[in-house]
Amino acid sequence: MATIRPAAILWDWDNTLVDGWAAIEHGLNVTFRHYGMPEWDRETVLARVRGSLRDTFPGMFGTAWEDARDIFYTAVRACHLDVLNPMPGAAQALQAAAALGPQAVVSNKQGPLLRTEAAHLGWASHFSALVGAGDAEADKPSAAPLLLALRGCGIESGRNVWYIGDTVLDMQAARAAGCTAVLLGDAGHDGGVIAAAPDLQFDDGHALADALSRLASAPAGRGS
Repeated sequence: MATIRPAAILWDWDNTLVDGWAAIEHGLNVTFRHYGMPEWDRETVLARVRGSLRDTFPGMFGTAWEDARDIFYTAVRACHLDVLNPMPGAAQALQAAAALGPQAVVSNKQGPLLRTEAAHLGWASHFSALVGAGDAEADKPSAAPLLLALRGCGIESGRNVWYIGDTVLDMQAARAAGCTAVLLGDAGHDGGVIAAAPDLQFDDGHALADALSRLASAPAGRGS
């Protein structure tokens, strides 16, 4: 079956367009040390970090969660730009997607951090909206941040909007917003492709960039 040409593309950020996990791991472990809690290695961070901080820290730190939040963000801001790298094929995928319609980012990373990272990479101009945690009334897997991003794009939600991410939560958010759920990678850190149940799946950014280029060169209204 042909893949429908998207009218807009929404992107997750971490582990989809960028690898910034070193800063997240550092921030968490600084916070854990402060509270005498066991630290997490990278594999554990990848397996457990899904929801936004405002959705997860109260369960992790109880009544101290706001102080924990401040410790975490202080540690992350000190290093996140130094360890930030594009994911393989991400730059090519963004370039290919530009020929298809507006693009935006919807992340569970704090909004100011997200926008600082996009500017640091010189990518902010790719996006009609950069929506992070706290920018909408709820964070992913709620549809709210995706719908906010689409308003910034001037596009209505629908199956002709792709939301591209790497986790089950991303696919849930896409479906909640009525968008096509596109998995990048094999979700090996999150139960695999079967658990994610995407509408479309691409092994990596290079495969995605090739597919987007083919869609951009196809006649409007037709797929690859």
